[in-house]
Amino acid sequence: MSLVASLIQRRRHPLLRRAVQEVLALYGVEVPAAAEIGPGLIVFHRGFGTVLHPFTTLGAGVTLYNGVTIGRADPWVPQEQSLMERVVVEDGAVICSGAKVLCKKGVLTVGRGTVVGANAVLPTSTGPYEIWAGAPARRIGTRAQLPGPSQESARSTERATSTAREGGSGRSSGPVT
Repeated sequence: MSLVASLIQRRRHPLLRRAVQEVLALYGVEVPAAAEIGPGLIVFHRGFGTVLHPFTTLGAGVTLYNGVTIGRADPWVPQEQSLMERVVVEDGAVICSGAKVLCKKGVLTVGRGTVVGANAVLPTSTGPYEIWAGAPARRIGTRAQLPGPSQESARSTERATSTAREGGSGRSSGPVT
């Protein structure tokens, strides 16, 4: 875990809170204590210039590059009058350098495993495993779903079971698919 990701995880510590916020500020990183951050956050390039709105939720294994902004699309409206409720970045999403995820109304969701390209401006929710780029961002493709631990162990069990039924040794001479 990088220093910045480690500091972000510790930003709510009762004794370290102020010191952690000041160190993050030296990197130009603003992550309010109200933002919810899941385990396994990855922050590249020390997150220089990264800003998260307090109503942000990052799932497990989210990757953030430098210069990412997640927040409101209507900053001229007082917070109490804004129609933005929350930005949710689901597990495994990647938000590349300079990308802006801006919610104007309700909840904006960046789907599981979605990639938001460099310098993209994303004003709408995405589906899972999509690739978005441009300003305003549009869907330019889909991303292959990598098997999770439970899927991989199920495949291993399935291969072992079929090999045992065939009377094999459990070793294959060809590639495993």
